[in-house]
Amino acid sequence: MQLNYKLFPELPSVTADQATFNIEKPCVVLLHGLFGSLENLNIIAKALAEQFQVINFDLRNHGQSPHHSEHDYPLMANDVIETLHTIGVSNAHFVGHSMGGKVAMQVAMQAPTLVNKLVVLDIAPVAYHSRHNSIIEALSEVSLNKVSSRSDADALMSKHIAEAGVRQFLLKSLAKDDSGNLTWRFNLTALKQHYGKIIGNIDANDSCLCETLFIKGSNSDYILAEHREIIAKLFPNSKGKIIHGAGHWLHAEKPVAVNKSIVDFLQ
Repeated sequence: MQLNYKLFPELPSVTADQATFNIEKPCVVLLHGLFGSLENLNIIAKALAEQFQVINFDLRNHGQSPHHSEHDYPLMANDVIETLHTIGVSNAHFVGHSMGGKVAMQVAMQAPTLVNKLVVLDIAPVAYHSRHNSIIEALSEVSLNKVSSRSDADALMSKHIAEAGVRQFLLKSLAKDDSGNLTWRFNLTALKQHYGKIIGNIDANDSCLCETLFIKGSNSDYILAEHREIIAKLFPNSKGKIIHGAGHWLHAEKPVAVNKSIVDFLQ
């Protein structure tokens, strides 16, 4: 599947439907998290654009990338690998947040020569318990009710999600379809159906030897001390970094510290 992507810095002579393009700078691939889009990592893309050619992806069933009834990590990794191959990228650094971090890890497992350095933002190569039930209920209620504005959608979602910041993050993916109706850009049906695979582990039969940095928000419980053994097993050439005062959306909460950690590591 060919994914939608955005380039930082933009190359005026290049469009997404062209087969290949020439890149003079080292490439960095950015992969966003669940219910998000490439816009969520723009703050990282802009920080890296001076030194790197950044390729910021919409993953399958998200943003402006195609929808598909299937959704798992090997398939998402294949999408990224296929799209990079099509545009002529044979090696890149990878930065992924949450679900996107697992996709990046899966790419490293499936195509190790494609990955130079790997940065994983606040996720571990483990299976998690369900933690998005209220979000899924809120998104489903908006889908079942024809809303005419984001404020109407926000009011419906507030019944299930108390945090205004979380609602605003989700509402960024509410847009008008071809008929002029507001609808979610992501494929909610597929994401609900395959939610167990999304919170599940990556498909790893071997270890990845690429240099890897796991960055954790100090207030987040996505990377725990009990995960160190499996991280060391699958990514033996890895190290960790803690961003103090940040939670799971650490790149939005502490952008300066997160961007500096990424740039220092990639250099």
